[in-house]
Formats: sequence, C-alpha cells, structure tokens
Amino acid sequence: MVDREKLLAELIEIGIALTGERDLYALLDRILDQARRFTRAEAGTLFLRDGEHLRFAVVQNDFLERKLGKHETQRLLQAEPLQLSESSLAGHVAQTGELVNVADAYAVGVQETRGFNQRIDATSDYATRSVLVVPLQDLNGSIVGVLELLNALDESGAIVPFDREYEKLVRALASQAAVAIRNARLEDLSFKDNLTELYNRRYFALRIEEEVKRHTRFGHPLSLVVLNVDQFKKLNEEHGRAAGDEVLKEVARLLVKHSRSFTIISRQDGDDFAALLANTPKAGAVTYAQRIRGVVEGHAFAHGRATASLGVAGLPADAASTDDLIAAAARALADAKRLGRNRVFAL
Repeated sequence: MVDREKLLAELIEIGIALTGERDLYALLDRILDQARRFTRAEAGTLFLRDGEHLRFAVVQNDFLERKLGKHETQRLLQAEPLQLSESSLAGHVAQTGELVNVADAYAVGVQETRGFNQRIDATSDYATRSVLVVPLQDLNGSIVGVLELLNALDESGAIVPFDREYEKLVRALASQAAVAIRNARLEDLSFKDNLTELYNRRYFALRIEEEVKRHTRFGHPLSLVVLNVDQFKKLNEEHGRAAGDEVLKEVARLLVKHSRSFTIISRQDGDDFAALLANTPKAGAVTYAQRIRGVVEGHAFAHGRATASLGVAGLPADAASTDDLIAAAARALADAKRLGRNRVFAL
C-alpha cells in the first residue's frame, strides 16, 4: 500500500526543488529514485525524446550495479539511444501517450501489440519481466520523454507485477519530470547566447552572485578569467562578419572542450568571454588561462591565425565583492592587452 502522507510530502519537496534546482539531471535522478522506491522497482530509466530517438537521460539498475558497478552499468545502458522506429515499450508509449503496465514483457500479447525490445536485456544480461511505462507529457500535451520502471519486487525479493494502485503515483512523478524538462529548455532559451550557445551575460550575473555568496559563507576560493579575442575588429574588417562569427563560435567550442564540466563559461559582449572557476584559487586559474591561451593560439581557424588575451582575478586575493572581482579581472585583461596581447595577466 502507498503511504499517502509520505507520498504527498515527497511530491511537495520535488515541487519545491523544481523552482530552485538548476541541474536537470540531478532532479530527474531524484524523481526516478522516488518512483522506484514507492513501487519497489529493481530498475528504471528516464528517457528524453530527441527527435526520432529516445535518449537514456537517467538510468538506475540495482541488479546490474551490483554485478558490474555503477560506471559500467551507465556506460552499457547509455551507449546508444533507442530509435522510435525500433520496436520497444518505451517507444510505443512515446508515440501513443498510453500508459503500459505488463506483468511479463516477454508474453506473446505484449510482443504483438507493443513490442518489448529484447536488445537491451541481451546486451546487459538482464532479465526484464514486469514493466510500468508512463509518458512525460508537458502542459501542451507534447510527449517530451518516458519514465520506465522494471521488475517490481515483493518483500522476499521475487519479481511481481506492478500494482495498478501505483499508476497514478508514477503519472504524478512523470508530470513533475515533464515540468522540470520544460523549465530547463525554457531556461536554455533565456540564458543561452544565440551565436555560440554558451551561457549569456544574464546567466553569468546570476551565477557569479551565487558563487560570491558561497565564498563569503564557506571561504571557498573563487576565480574569474576574462578573455578577449585579439584584434577582432581588424579581423571583421579584413575577412567579413561571417568569418568573425566563426572565430567566436570556435573560441566558444575550445573553451568548453578545455574546461571542467562545472566551470561556468559565458559570452559577455562581442568578442569578450568569461570563465567562472568555483573552488579554484588564483594560481589554478592562471594555469587554466595559460592553457586556454595556448589552445587558441595553436588552433587552425578557417581564416588563419587568431590569438587571445586573458585577465585573471580571484577571491579573496583581489576583491571582496562581485563588482570588485569583475572590475579586477577587467583591469588584468587591460594590462594583458597593454603589454602586447596574446598573454595572460593576473593582478
């Protein structure tokens, strides 16, 4: 039986998290974990629809994790997306919007009408029996993904069918996931730079405020690196605006490729970029900036050679507030330019 008070509390907590959690995958992982916990599912997957594919966004499988370890399980199950043209229960739900609850995925009726995909079981040496699949449907009725739960377990650990009483619960959690996905996609639109697909100045302003507050509270070091493409105006004049745009996009790709996943990379204005390095002392930021400078200088741009100048500043070494940190990094960048460009300067 569902503990209704506990369920309500969990749904409220997830609803609150929707308003503040910026990490979509952390939130989806939490939603899938709650769905599994209430239904006693041994495994589960939360798929995101991407055109004619279903991408494995979050995967949890207790059996395989015990056997292979978490990392190998993730690698195995997330290796390639499911094509909607390929017969599968998840694909059926993604295309029809139906809820599917079957006691035996290998039963003849299931194979004929909805097509359980045996490829994943064969690849992972996992035995799927009971399956509960619900669509992630946004407010407009569009199906943005699928929540799939596998192998409900009874108290003894035996596989049993999913209780139909759980269907409304899982639908509610799926709705929460759909809202999270919609919010994340809207945030991407409002916080992303159209040309480079980096975060924009608006998002950078929010994040630097958050990180400065975290520094003030916990004392963690915080560094800011600002980058400017050298002689960008001349490049535009000689090679045209399209060539300049390509340089900005290439610089953006290089910054993302050569930065840690949690480094906040943004395009500020024109040919100005910023990298916010949380938990990084200034010395580490200087090393990072030197690496980026070398990567840009050594890159084969379509129009020819390009270089960049970088300024570095940090908390608490150079500033005591957000505005001070930004101003200090800008002064360092100006000094890098003044000293001849294609260099890193730290205050």
